[in-house]
Amino acid sequence: MKVFIKNMVCDRCISAVSAIFNEFSVQIKSINLGEVETEQGISAKDLQNIEKRLVETGFERIKEAAHQLADKVKGLIIIKISKLDIDENFMLSKYLSSELHKDYSALSKTFSQNENITIEQFFILQKIEKVKELLLYNEFNLTEIAGKLGYKSVQHLSSQFRTVTGFTPTEFKKLKAGHRKPLDKI
Repeated sequence: MKVFIKNMVCDRCISAVSAIFNEFSVQIKSINLGEVETEQGISAKDLQNIEKRLVETGFERIKEAAHQLADKVKGLIIIKISKLDIDENFMLSKYLSSELHKDYSALSKTFSQNENITIEQFFILQKIEKVKELLLYNEFNLTEIAGKLGYKSVQHLSSQFRTVTGFTPTEFKKLKAGHRKPLDKI
């Protein structure tokens, strides 16, 4: 049985969801961001209890196929950005179409209807959150960050950053207040 779960965005989420299933003695065959496959079926009572615990922990079971697809898109975008391997020729539409084996226009329409934001807007917001993280950690300079996240120039990154946050990257870094959003809240 496959159970689709919203708001799984990292390895810690996988551990938390795994612990919930283990709590109800449900054997997991495989677990990935947004998806748990069990060895056998789950009783209605256990499934109800699992859903309750998921909600208590900040997750949610996804029942509709359209929501599942939108969540898969989110997961792929978050993973791609976290790897910091986006070059300036990266095409989000080709990447998502190839990973999900679906036409991008269908993906885009489904995503927008379910998330009230376009895939491109979500991608930009995720990239800006990653920029914030990298700026606060002080691991890379702005030129390196721009290169790792597929920006054609530091000016492009700075312009997009200012549009989204209201600050330049330098102003943001001086604030040191954080102003970061959890990835599942974007």
